[in-house]
Order: sequence, then structure tokens, then C-alpha cells
Amino acid sequence: MSGRQPPGRPQPGQPQRGQPQQRGLRLHGFEPYSAANGPGTRAVVWVQGCTLGCPGCFNPETHERGVERGLEETPVDELFERIRSLGDRIEGVTISGGEPLQQREPVLRLLARIRAETPLSAVLFTGYRWPEVTRMPDAEALFASVDVLLAGRYESARRIARGLRGSANKTVHLFGDRYTLHDLEAVPDAEVVIHPDGRLTLTGIDPFAPAPVPADPPSARLEAQ
Repeated sequence: MSGRQPPGRPQPGQPQRGQPQQRGLRLHGFEPYSAANGPGTRAVVWVQGCTLGCPGCFNPETHERGVERGLEETPVDELFERIRSLGDRIEGVTISGGEPLQQREPVLRLLARIRAETPLSAVLFTGYRWPEVTRMPDAEALFASVDVLLAGRYESARRIARGLRGSANKTVHLFGDRYTLHDLEAVPDAEVVIHPDGRLTLTGIDPFAPAPVPADPPSARLEAQ
């Protein structure tokens, strides 16, 4: 019997006729093992593209969308399998950027697969303020898929550089009981990852920025259940 598909039938994994093709993610980088981007050892996904333009941003090279230099999208399923292959060597996944919520549809598809098919936790950083996030059409799906969400523009004049918050205006939102604020405070502020090929990756909160200012009291942080 021939193994060829009958004429007109899509190959496995291809969208059905008349259905729009799902978008992949424009990625800036991927780090399989990080200790400075959330509790425990985590895989980190940095997306490419952000229009918020916070002065003093630690990752300005992630702002352009990448299409100008021919950056190809990474299929969500391919990225998920890369994460899943790490197995129990990681505790969870952190999604940062860039601005993840400017690629909301593929980010939500990735988070949904992580939640449904793995025991991994999920942390997401966004520059959008909490009220802006709650007004997004897919807000409830987002909240159902993450354990921690950190929201707010980076404000260099209010830099604190601890507890995963770059500046004191940022709010922390916990979903469920997997993590506490104490868990976030225990995360190292920054790290240097030395790759086998000699490359260095500095992640976490910029250690070379000006000295921090006093933090807001804990009551200024919002916990969402």
C-alpha cells in the first residue's frame, strides 16, 4: 500500500484548509538552566519585541520586533518539546522579554501546554500594569496558566533590584499556593551563565545599574488568587 497522502489532504500537523496558520513565537533567546529568573532552576524564554520603551530597560536589544532582520518565528510545539525534554532538571519556566503579552496568542498556547502536560510552574514578566493586564481579552486564560505574574513598567528612579522586581512600582501576583513572596525574595538578583562554547549570559536584574532605592512596604504588593 502506498504511503502517500490522497490529493488535497493536509499532512499531519498542517492546518486544515480554510483555517489560519497558528503563529509561532519571535524569540530573543532561550536559557535551559537559570537560577535568577524565579524559584528553583528554570528554563527561561525571552521573546523578541516590545513597544513599551521603558527608560533604563535591562534588555533594550529585545525591543525591535525582529522582522526587520528576518527573524523567523519558532513554532510553539517545537519550543514546548525543547522545554519538556529538560525533564525534572528544572522546576519551571519563566517567560520574559521583550514583552510576552504583545505575542499573547502563541504565549498562551505555550503556557496551556506547560500547564496541561507537565508539572512545571510558570512565571511571566510583563511591562503592562496590572489594570491593563486584567482588561486584556485573554486575561482569565493567562491567570489560569501561570503561578506568578509580575506586572508594571520598569522605572529606573524607583529601582530596588530584588524579589524579581526591578523597580518598586512593579506588582507581584500569585495564583494558587505553589509560591509565596518569601520564595521570590530568595531568588538571586542576577547570575552569569557560562556556556560550553565560552559565551556568557548575564540574567536576572542588572547588577551594574545605580544603587537601589528603599523598597515599598509589602502592603504595596498585590497578591491575586
